[in-house]
Amino acid sequence: MAVIETAEKMLPAGLRPAASRILRTLTAVMTARGDKAAAQRMALTAFSIRIVSAALAFLSQIVLARLMGEYEYGIFVFVWVLIVLFGDLSCLGFHTAIVRFLPQYKAVGAFEKIRGLTGTARIFGLLSGTATLAVGMIALHVFGDRIETYYVMPVFLGLIAMPMIALGDILEGTSRANHWPVMALSPAYIVRPVLIILFMLTAIGLGAPHTAMTAMQAALVATYVTTVGQYVATLLRLRRHYQEGPREVDFLGWLGVAFPIFLVEGVGFLLTNSDVVVVGIFLEPHDVAIYFAAAKTMALVHFINFSVKAASGPRFSSLIAEGTRQQLAAAAIDAARWTFWPALAIGLAVVATGHLLLSLFGGAFTAGYVVMAILLAGILAKALVGPAETLLMMAGKQNMCVLLYAGALAANIGLNLYFIPRLGIEGAAIATASAMGVEAILLHFAVRRALGIALFAFAASPVKTDMEA
Repeated sequence: MAVIETAEKMLPAGLRPAASRILRTLTAVMTARGDKAAAQRMALTAFSIRIVSAALAFLSQIVLARLMGEYEYGIFVFVWVLIVLFGDLSCLGFHTAIVRFLPQYKAVGAFEKIRGLTGTARIFGLLSGTATLAVGMIALHVFGDRIETYYVMPVFLGLIAMPMIALGDILEGTSRANHWPVMALSPAYIVRPVLIILFMLTAIGLGAPHTAMTAMQAALVATYVTTVGQYVATLLRLRRHYQEGPREVDFLGWLGVAFPIFLVEGVGFLLTNSDVVVVGIFLEPHDVAIYFAAAKTMALVHFINFSVKAASGPRFSSLIAEGTRQQLAAAAIDAARWTFWPALAIGLAVVATGHLLLSLFGGAFTAGYVVMAILLAGILAKALVGPAETLLMMAGKQNMCVLLYAGALAANIGLNLYFIPRLGIEGAAIATASAMGVEAILLHFAVRRALGIALFAFAASPVKTDMEA
């Protein structure tokens, strides 16, 4: 309290009332106990990490674009998006199933199930990632003559990273389920981007060409170094918390929950990345580079939804197991507010400085400014319902999510196929923003029908939340 009062006195009189409320609210969040406070602290930590990671990702993409130029940069980002997409999908939903089961097991002291779950998930992720690698290599051999030659070798290198991407997702899910946001998010969103740039600069310093091949080699090495380090750190921390002991494995039961989650998240990943994929299929690498730079710049807004989602999963799971419907509704609406208002503020700031931000990639990249403005409309529409898909999955409504996302994906791909040949990268932005709006509407009605919750950022909370107390 002394620190707060001192800080308040140092502020200008006009800012003092609002700043005082913010400081006291943050203090309450950082010092309060209970699941709600833990979820909010995790959200703030995840939010902070995502701010840093978004800045690093943005800077790293600028460096790569400057090093390679639009054409080679376009090749790299198209291939890397595909590799990360299929690497995530290869987990088959186990990384999110951990977030659902582990808090429930921890609440009842079933440590043997926790040990069985986390160990099984790591082995499964590594094996499924390796299987995806093998299938990808076979497909590349069979259909290689139908792929543009400048994509073949970068794809070959990217496929080798597949097992480590899958294992990294499993480790991230394990840390999220234990409320370890730094360990969950730092490897993939801070360490790996930094290493990619360092390895790329090192390779160029040693005489390597400024090409997509060099960038893919840097990304491959960075992925292995990051995931191996993450594996060791996560394993040591798990042993400190749960120690060694018997393990109870319910693989079929976990897979029965994980696979519908895979269908939901798989469609969700495709929904998020289909625009870049379709742009890469129909347009030249130069256009892919400009569109990706604009979309990456708007990712400065996307990370807010990601941060709240990362914190909300364990909270929703605990409330579903132990809380009331009213408490769950309050937590969901609170999460929607924590998503929408920061997204609105940051989104407007990013668009206002859009020309400057895009010019950092290179003079040609300012052609993507209109893309940024269009994408913001879709991002805000999605932010109105917050982490609705997480709420549905934690409540066991995976099948409903599958149907919902399948409809949104169909709309997205159909709109992209229609608009991109006619309007180019602006058409891709229109299709993506429209699909986000469709997704938000479907999620709102799905949550209302399945859980009886009117999930909307402007909805009145059914109970007085900790933030309002």
